[in-house]
Amino acid sequence: MKRSTMRPENVHQATLLRLLRDGGRSRAELADVVDLSRSKLNVELDALIELGLVESAGLAASRGGRRSGKVRLSPHTRFAGIDIGATSIDVAVTNGELEVLGHVSEPCDIREGPAAVLDRAVDLLGKFRENGLFTQLHGAGIGVPGPVSFPEGVPVVPPIMPGWDRYPVREAIGQELGCPAMVDNDVNIMALGELHAGLARNVDDFLLVKIGTGVGCGIVVDGKIYRGVSGSAGDIGHIRVDDLGPVCACGNSGCLEAYFGGAALAREATGLARSGASPYLAERLAATGELRAEDVAAAAAQGDAEAIRLIRDGGHRVGQVLASLVSFFNPGLVIIAGGVARLGHVLLAEIRSVVYRRSLPLATGNMPIVLSELGEIAGVVGAARLISDHVYSAK
Repeated sequence: MKRSTMRPENVHQATLLRLLRDGGRSRAELADVVDLSRSKLNVELDALIELGLVESAGLAASRGGRRSGKVRLSPHTRFAGIDIGATSIDVAVTNGELEVLGHVSEPCDIREGPAAVLDRAVDLLGKFRENGLFTQLHGAGIGVPGPVSFPEGVPVVPPIMPGWDRYPVREAIGQELGCPAMVDNDVNIMALGELHAGLARNVDDFLLVKIGTGVGCGIVVDGKIYRGVSGSAGDIGHIRVDDLGPVCACGNSGCLEAYFGGAALAREATGLARSGASPYLAERLAATGELRAEDVAAAAAQGDAEAIRLIRDGGHRVGQVLASLVSFFNPGLVIIAGGVARLGHVLLAEIRSVVYRRSLPLATGNMPIVLSELGEIAGVVGAARLISDHVYSAK
């Protein structure tokens, strides 16, 4: 049976919860940043305490007069963050402030279908429950590697997710876990993770480019995810970069993803190994039977010229697309993330070179292009942020 999750009763309470999500504060500090009288603020905080969403936390240091009482989110609040990739799944449990209390990552093939993959996510959460990390979840956020109709909580014709089209992910997870659930594209939830706990904490307008099995872009405008009319904003992996290029998983040819997604990189690396052009990759292929992005990174670190060329060629194509986006959108920051981004600074240097050379100087003058520092937890923190935005909103 689905349990009810307590929600704030009005917009003032919702605002207070989101402020407290960033850490406990005194009533006086909250009064400094919200447009409420002191008496009204105390009424709303007391109501949140009565609902069990907030609790008192002692006294703050004196600011020259009577010491103000501190408040914080309930320590019993728990959110689940589920980040489903094409070849892996990450699951985490956080507290109300989105601190990760437990996190696990394991290989998982998205092609196994929604029932098998979502059951695995639920099983992993069950282990956290058995270990005492939670008794009840107050919400679950889920990211999937394909286009999502955000209002419906379903993937829509996802190119690399056979069997997932219009599968009711939000409904299935919500019913299984007995809590509210929200679903979004995995790139969007990574951008939310960076916004909450990463390099974009103090940036309102930025782009997060994920280069993994696929290529996508999370767009943050004024501190909020921009999804577009139907939820497909940021699908840059299917921007055509060459009319005569290889066929992409979407059915078109010459897409960016067909040149520099994880599958494309593995294909090119395998060709180099079999031709003997890259002795290091040939050795790795013989030892493991397949090549991945990390093998290309390792080859480049050993000075393998062909591996370095692969990375630079891919970075050049990403930079071409990104240069146009930067000139159009004028972000304050660009973050490069995802499994292929672990190719590191050779990739980053090439992307920077193309973007800074091709974009308008006014757009790039104060715009850093950086690698994500959150790594694997960006997605699960972002998924928890996604559902917390819902739970910490007025009914």
